Amino acid sequence: MKTLYLDCGMGAAGDMLAAALLELVPRKEDFLRRFAALGIPGVEAKAEPSVKCGITGTHFSVSVHGQEETSQDVHDHDHGHDHEHSHDHDHSHDHEHGHDHEHGHDHDHGHDHEHGHDHDHGHSHEHGHGHHHHSGMADIAHIVGHLDVPEKVKEDVLAVYGLIAQAESRAHGAPVEQIHFHEVGSLDAVADITAVCMLMAELAPEQVVVSPVHVGSGKVRCAHGVLPVPAPATAYILEDVPIYGGKIQGELCTPTGAALLKHFATRFGDMPVMRTGKVGYGMGKKDFEAANCVRALWGETQEEAGQIVELSCNMDDMTGEEMGFAMDRLFEAGALDVYTLPIGMKKSRPGMLLRVMCRPEDREKMVEQIFRHTTTLGVRESRMGRYTLKRQMEQVETPWGTIGEKTAQGYGTERSKYEYEDLAALAIREGVSLRQARAMVEKKK
Repeated sequence: MKTLYLDCGMGAAGDMLAAALLELVPRKEDFLRRFAALGIPGVEAKAEPSVKCGITGTHFSVSVHGQEETSQDVHDHDHGHDHEHSHDHDHSHDHEHGHDHEHGHDHDHGHDHEHGHDHDHGHSHEHGHGHHHHSGMADIAHIVGHLDVPEKVKEDVLAVYGLIAQAESRAHGAPVEQIHFHEVGSLDAVADITAVCMLMAELAPEQVVVSPVHVGSGKVRCAHGVLPVPAPATAYILEDVPIYGGKIQGELCTPTGAALLKHFATRFGDMPVMRTGKVGYGMGKKDFEAANCVRALWGETQEEAGQIVELSCNMDDMTGEEMGFAMDRLFEAGALDVYTLPIGMKKSRPGMLLRVMCRPEDREKMVEQIFRHTTTLGVRESRMGRYTLKRQMEQVETPWGTIGEKTAQGYGTERSKYEYEDLAALAIREGVSLRQARAMVEKKK
């Protein structure tokens, strides 16, 4: 299984994720040319070598109308939310736009950054403000809709913005449609998010495992006052995600970084056993005791044992027709398997044992269907491990039309089988047996 593991031991930001993934694609320069051809207004992206703690990686920088948007990163920020700085890729992480917070309000957030941080930026942050405006989801959708990228990439970009908008909505108590992205809505943010989504589409991992996320510590200052790290929007996005603090003062994970991780992660946890083929380092600009980077590892993992739930119940007062109807409803609801066994019950009555296999997340839905369509008064539950082969359906062109072929592989095994319904239809049309139909397809394949 093609697996991408993201090590976020120093947080995450859009530009750092883009840089780490860029190191994994076969032709980095080709990707940058295609990215430049998208025509995001006034945007130019560069990938440059960067060294942190003796490790060489890539720094992904975006300039808008000739000026680099140094995203008020976080590490340094002692400010946190509302920094509409949307520029400042130069702080520590270079976290793309520091954060996208402050959306849900149209204030101008004291753009003089009284943020109390010690950004070493060497500039006054006034640069390029003329290029920034408060963008809502409709504006973002308009920009993304005109990009020359696959529909799936557009959907991913908008989904990431949707996570940020929902978090800002909760943080500010305003409807999503009133949320404005002061920084994240800026063109450099569009560029960072689009780059990550394009690179994910190009790599096409079958699973994305993300480490627990280091969010930093301390306080951040915003236009509304001093807030704890992680800032509210980031905290909302990272709900149900394993996070931790540390000795580094400042915000290490931006809302944009958090939203990208949340959107693409298959799961969060420790690195799986994998055979790595490539390692990518996406660097920030600031230097810390630990290497300021997101590390991406690309490789192969074996299929892992999944979890499955078995629901069962006994009945002695249902007809075969009623049971058949109940089984059909369970399959329609998403059951992986449903079957019955004949059993002897109390009072020497013959009965049926119903067993339903389902995914853990479908358990309650299955229990509801069992109670609705059977006469049982109770349902038993068992959880167990489940090993599966990787399966996919391919279409085979034959002189008799298209025949579906199921393939399965994993654990050193590979096998295939033609779809029964397609073979049966061929056998009926040609007046042959099912075995003969299969032989005809195999001969002409």
